[in-house]
Amino acid sequence: MKLLRQVKTEIRLMNLKTRCYGRKDGSHMRCGRFIVRINDAHNFYILYKDVFIRCLYHFRANRADPLILDCGSNIGMSILYFKHIYPKAHIIGFEPDPEIVPYLEENIVRNKLENVRWVQAALSQDTGKKVLYSDGKCGSGLAEPPGVDGSEKWRRYEVSSARLRDYLNEPIDFLKMNIEGAEYDVLRDSEDALRQVNEMVIEYHHLPGLPRTLHNILEILHRQGFEYMINDFDSETNGSVDPPFNLAPESRYFLLIYAKRLA
Repeated sequence: MKLLRQVKTEIRLMNLKTRCYGRKDGSHMRCGRFIVRINDAHNFYILYKDVFIRCLYHFRANRADPLILDCGSNIGMSILYFKHIYPKAHIIGFEPDPEIVPYLEENIVRNKLENVRWVQAALSQDTGKKVLYSDGKCGSGLAEPPGVDGSEKWRRYEVSSARLRDYLNEPIDFLKMNIEGAEYDVLRDSEDALRQVNEMVIEYHHLPGLPRTLHNILEILHRQGFEYMINDFDSETNGSVDPPFNLAPESRYFLLIYAKRLA
């Protein structure tokens, strides 16, 4: 059965690649029962694969209308998935990138998603104005990318910032966090309020120039009563973790931390 599922998954991925090939930025593509305006074909492929096919953000809620915080919404694929599995869910999304927000807004409005609101702000350990570095696709964040000076790939924007802890004032069924290197600062600032969260998936970013905070994040989760496991995506999304292993100052990789209260 496992082999059969793997074969079916590979067929779905091949069909998805075929559909994405040659699609222009701004095109509309079908995603299950949803229509999605994409900002980049490769970004859409990776998101569809990870979110809808591999189900990285799947969870089992104890109610039909769970409250979900989607931290780092990008074009809204995770929000669409949450609405796919829980149509009555209440969702708050966070996305600061002014180049991406129009796609997020259209995908929410076009698909007539109810009980969804988005906050155009970068999550941080404080509020105010921050400099956001954007590639206009999937890599925007507050951390300055290596080699940004003189690079045309990255653009700078001044954006508002918000504290996650200000949204942890009631029970949260699921929290998804993909905020491009700011995860430790935000979790540290929110630690005492994490008692409101039942289940979460955090994407940890090991990027050149960023402090190494994985151990600190795991300590926070342990102190706050979470059990956790770590996943490394797959070779296509995260090939740098494949053996033979090699770590260097310029190494880039990503890990998923799944955490849940089991008490």
